[in-house]
Amino acid sequence: MTKMPQVSVVIIGRNEGERLEACIQSVQAIYVPQHSIEIIYVDSNSTDGSPARAQALGTRVLTVNPARPAAAIGRNAGWQAASAPYVLFLDGDTLLHPEFVNKALEVMADDENIAIVWGHRRESFPNASLYQRVLDLDWVYPAGDSEFCGGDALMRRDVLKAVQGYNEELIAGEEPEMCQRIRALDYRIAHIDEPMTLHDLAITRWSQYWRRATRAGHAYAEISQRLKETDTPLWQKDARKNLINAGVLTSTALLSFLGSFTIDSYLPVLAYIGAFLLLSMRTAWKVRWKSFQYTTLFYYGIHSQFQHIPIAVGQLRYYWQRWRGKRQGLIEYK
Repeated sequence: MTKMPQVSVVIIGRNEGERLEACIQSVQAIYVPQHSIEIIYVDSNSTDGSPARAQALGTRVLTVNPARPAAAIGRNAGWQAASAPYVLFLDGDTLLHPEFVNKALEVMADDENIAIVWGHRRESFPNASLYQRVLDLDWVYPAGDSEFCGGDALMRRDVLKAVQGYNEELIAGEEPEMCQRIRALDYRIAHIDEPMTLHDLAITRWSQYWRRATRAGHAYAEISQRLKETDTPLWQKDARKNLINAGVLTSTALLSFLGSFTIDSYLPVLAYIGAFLLLSMRTAWKVRWKSFQYTTLFYYGIHSQFQHIPIAVGQLRYYWQRWRGKRQGLIEYK
């Protein structure tokens, strides 16, 4: 008799190629005592043979090809097809740590009020580019109860069913939005101090960095608007603060250049650069718990200040398209 799986691993992906194979193999390599695991790969119209790669590794494959692609659609298809009481979601460009599932199941067994457990996601190749070196720190969150989780997390299937899963209208920010609905039912989300996954952003170009940040801005705007009248609002202050900071950064930059041109001196521009760097160093100092590498922290401080601009662009683009009655398509940066 076939043992009923206790954990369903749902992997979503699009054109991940060898990264997908490595992801599936990392799941197959874990050992979960007294539990069996099923693996479901949900493909979003790949053109690189990803479904065949997954099937060759013995994985169950589902395909989705919506008119408006979104990660939420793939994740919903996966958990709805799953048969286990626990569902682990992974992106196809991640590697699962062999101990995470055991640790997460232990946490859930101790507290039935915990609906989601997630751990630390870090970059597989943080030194592949300056972008990845910096963005690796974006994944670092403090352990404890959290408002939301990322794309990789272990969840109770009955809770997913209770909230009807992910909102398929969202092209970004689908996890935080669903987490707010879960928290509204008095469930908790636990971020444990354990390694969970290694991830491959594969960002080596400025254009990729910019598009990823504008995608975050779209999520800020849409989620903050959708949840502003609910009992669990999210990102209202963050979205507003981002627009203010971006406005200050761009307006003072323009004024400094005009000032330098007017008085024929570099002093206004140099003063602006100095102020920007001081703000960056202040940010680096505040988040020094994320890394022991001071140079990386300094770069991260610069990133934290500068990213206000592309994030604001993403927000403004969302409002512009909403005013025109149009919907933003999938924003890909790979």
